[in-house]
Amino acid sequence: MDDFGDFYAARKDLVFRVLLAAGGDRLLAEDAAAEAFARAYARWSKLRDHPDPTAWVIRTGLNAQRTWWRRLRREVLGPPPHRSLPPAEPGGISAEVRAAVAALPRRQREVVALRLVADYSGEQVARLLGISTSAVGAHLHRALARLRATLRSLEPQREPADLKETL
Repeated sequence: MDDFGDFYAARKDLVFRVLLAAGGDRLLAEDAAAEAFARAYARWSKLRDHPDPTAWVIRTGLNAQRTWWRRLRREVLGPPPHRSLPPAEPGGISAEVRAAVAALPRRQREVVALRLVADYSGEQVARLLGISTSAVGAHLHRALARLRATLRSLEPQREPADLKETL
């Protein structure tokens, strides 16, 4: 893609979804995506020839989110305030799932977002995050195990069927 407008239109939703899944905060994801695309626009003459400009924008957005969290930790005593998640949009991800992903450690959220939302390969995620491919697999395995446990605990406990109803 030679035109930045075409690149932006084709990739903005994917970049936002990855940053939302990695950070868990809609406003932070919007800000980070805007910052990343602004930096990409400023460097587009060189970035258009990059092997994967989308990965560059995602990495820049993830770095912007980390910078924001670091700044927040320095300025606020204690943990950042918990923000309630809005209900899921039709066909979207439920609030429970988004809350479970948001509760994951940062690196696990990033791996889940890149592997499952952006559909990057393990090698691409490893290059993007600067970790080994086996570390990507380990983070994904731990994240999925934790998500399964969390989501199972949210399911209502089923009562055994009444014997009379089964006959």
